[in-house]
Amino acid sequence: MKRKLIAAVGAAAMVAGITACGSDSDSGDGGDKTLTIWAMDGSAPDAWAKELNKEFEAKNKGVKVEIKVQQWNGIQEKITTALSEDSPPDVIELGNTQTAGYAVTGGLADLTDMKSELGYDKWNKGMLPSTELDEKLYSAPWYAASRVVVYDKKAYADADVKPPTTREEWIAGLEKLKKKGDKQPIYLPGQSWYVYAGLLWDEGGDLAVEDGDKWKGALASPEAEKAMNFYKELQSFSTGPKDADEATPQQSTEVVPKGDVASWIGLGWEAGGAIEAIEKAGDKADFGYFPIPGKTAEKPGSVFLGGSNLAVSERSQNKDLAKEWLKMATSQKWMKKYAEATEGALLPNSPAAQVTPAKGSFAEAMVESAESGHITPITPGWANVEADPNPIKEYMTKVLKGTSPSDAGEDADKVITERVNKS
Repeated sequence: MKRKLIAAVGAAAMVAGITACGSDSDSGDGGDKTLTIWAMDGSAPDAWAKELNKEFEAKNKGVKVEIKVQQWNGIQEKITTALSEDSPPDVIELGNTQTAGYAVTGGLADLTDMKSELGYDKWNKGMLPSTELDEKLYSAPWYAASRVVVYDKKAYADADVKPPTTREEWIAGLEKLKKKGDKQPIYLPGQSWYVYAGLLWDEGGDLAVEDGDKWKGALASPEAEKAMNFYKELQSFSTGPKDADEATPQQSTEVVPKGDVASWIGLGWEAGGAIEAIEKAGDKADFGYFPIPGKTAEKPGSVFLGGSNLAVSERSQNKDLAKEWLKMATSQKWMKKYAEATEGALLPNSPAAQVTPAKGSFAEAMVESAESGHITPITPGWANVEADPNPIKEYMTKVLKGTSPSDAGEDADKVITERVNKS
């Protein structure tokens, strides 16, 4: 999905011999056919990719697999161009919120008849929607990650606060931390819209909904108002800016290391970045982690599952081989190996492939949240909604500064509806 998300893996390199430069049509040496895979920088751990490709090549004599590392910056334009050419890469990693946009162009192969072979029924239910468009399958989920609450163990212990399992317990704990007064109970800037989206899904709402053969914004709804009111309550415990997101300033490396934050909501790479920054400053981080609490203790709060899918190019010159490689890479066997290689930093596409994470780790809290995973609306125009200025962020800031949720929602819905229906 994003370079930041991928950094959670901690893998700097792909397989030995991978080329990040040169012509994408290079045939390579030592084989009658070269299967070209475009994977994003950091997505595949070295050992995992090497072992996978070795087994694939052994089963397909005369075939060489060549993984070409791509950078997230500018990738959408590069993929769009590649898919329109006669010799595109055979398999491509796609951000899960971007997949529908490529599918609608006709650039991705239809994999619908491979559902059972790919293990469709066993995929994580939160990842699955991003793989389809108009009831046809165009990709297989690869991995995802989600946010959890990161907390300072000492701050919680000093205020006699235990990790909550419900929203009610969460607020009660923040109140106790506030009375203690040593640190801000939670750092939550006003525009952390992925966090807000989870609260909205908990209320049964969504950011946009289908309206006949079109889409329309859905922030002027009772569900959106309830979610925003709860977000506003959480944000009242924070000194974070009402008109900025978690990256401005970067919460993990610019805010948390200053030492006045008792808890915050972030991704695995952020937790790692905070620990590194604190240790670099000569101190020691002692973090605990818990899933964003739900409305009841029976189920964690909803979270956005950001991640990547793997797809086969419609114009691939090796389409059958490409489908076989995709099937192998996303199989339970290789997804389990992937989960082991990434040490639980990323969620594999199937719960059956998930390894047991270390007790008390970020990964443990993230795995608990997986059952409550969601994704943004599946429509080719969704990317237009996220473009700056993001109307969801503007909606949140308006409400936090006093505009009624219904009025702010109506303004946002006009922009969302216009953008989401653009091709």
